[in-house]
Amino acid sequence: MRYLLILFSCFAFSQQGSLYTLAFYNVENLFDAIDDPKTFDDDYTPEGRNKWTSQLVDQKVRLISNILFSIGNEETKRPPFLIGLVEVENKKVVEKIASSEKLKAYNYGIAHFESPDFRGIDTALLYRKTLFRPTHQKAYALELVDHKTGAKRTTRDILVVSGYLNQHHITVLVNHWPSRRGGKMRSAPKRFKAAQLHRRITDSVARKHPQSKIISMGDYNDDPKDKSIQWIMKKKEEKILHNPMLALAKKGIGSLAYNDRWHLFDQMLFSLNWYGDPSLFLLKTAVYSPGKLRTLRGRYQGYPFRTQTKGNTLEGYSDHFPVYTILGERKD
Repeated sequence: MRYLLILFSCFAFSQQGSLYTLAFYNVENLFDAIDDPKTFDDDYTPEGRNKWTSQLVDQKVRLISNILFSIGNEETKRPPFLIGLVEVENKKVVEKIASSEKLKAYNYGIAHFESPDFRGIDTALLYRKTLFRPTHQKAYALELVDHKTGAKRTTRDILVVSGYLNQHHITVLVNHWPSRRGGKMRSAPKRFKAAQLHRRITDSVARKHPQSKIISMGDYNDDPKDKSIQWIMKKKEEKILHNPMLALAKKGIGSLAYNDRWHLFDQMLFSLNWYGDPSLFLLKTAVYSPGKLRTLRGRYQGYPFRTQTKGNTLEGYSDHFPVYTILGERKD
């Protein structure tokens, strides 16, 4: 019933203004099939453990593109105007998505930088050129240090893209924070380091462009109630970001299953100037999890339907569900 009410409210608003979709998707190991001697991508080659071929790349691109096209389409009748992506190996695989049969008609531009991640996976943003005009792009490196050895470890950048949706200035952060490898507590300092970098970025945006509406999207590898996420939401007890996904987490809704529990690592956070603005505002934030994205049977029934597991090809999508937000823009 609540879903129908939201759908009706989106339809009703579309008669008075415009609707737009923001989407984020961790596409899980979208590598090309070519060995990069500078990174540890050997498993994703034809000779590697996963027997990763150009045919499998093209199949995965087709499946992912079909999903990206459909996110928010029921509400807005068009694909997202901004799409954050993580776990993409390079610009070439992002270009494959943008030029896919399903998306090529929508003229997507690409914001992407090669990150220093040891596996070679990056963050990226697709934007519809007819709707969003980027004015600034930058990748912020996250530097980690092994406390035992003092050795530096490379990981994914935070991608920042600023630009205009009509007259509205928007700044987007695309995140893929350090994983929980080694355990949640042991790895938590790495994600807090990412949170500190995130705070420096949002503080800088708020100082230099106070009118800019901030969207932070990503796979944070932490839930809405975890320390790293809570820390970036407030500054000296003053709320600076709002997380509409906290309400979803309280209902047990997740974007991935980790250690046999649902988690909401994939989130969208918004600066407070999104609220109280009658010209551009948030209508709905949700996890996109239709039946075709779910495993149909077996021990992992209902979990995200993966491309591969333990070297076996499943012909699925990702170990994460996408998340999205519907924006409303009121006509003058």
